[in-house]
Amino acid sequence: MSESIESRLQALGLDLPNAPAPAANYVPALVAGGFLFVSGQLPMENGAVAVKGTLGDGVDLADGVRAARLCLLNVLAQAKAALGGDLVKVARCVKLGGFVASTPAFTDHPKVVNGASDLLVEVMGETGRHTRFAVGVAALPLGAAVEVEAMFLLR
Repeated sequence: MSESIESRLQALGLDLPNAPAPAANYVPALVAGGFLFVSGQLPMENGAVAVKGTLGDGVDLADGVRAARLCLLNVLAQAKAALGGDLVKVARCVKLGGFVASTPAFTDHPKVVNGASDLLVEVMGETGRHTRFAVGVAALPLGAAVEVEAMFLLR
């Protein structure tokens, strides 16, 4: 699967970034009980949060989707780092969680998090289909517009 994920990313013109360092006192990824848990990842690009702000107040849907896609790339980077560079150990994505910084009136959280879900299915195929949540929150770390976490089943 590693070659498949990375070749699909390459075909899309995407590269995995270096796995970002944690922003606080936690581990970015943990293998336990045959699963890989990846902590929430922000839309980091070139070492900085690429999409900041609030959906419904200055950040539009397209920027939110872009942020979710960036978050997913960082999730995959953390997965790769946690597995010693060997994504072939990933059997499937079990669950994806998305947090969207938004106003109370904004209700398109699922559309925003689809940015991550759609990209995951593009790079993993059917094994990228997952359960999911998408919720709105008042604020996210470092002013990020979106945060995405994931749980993967390992081979």
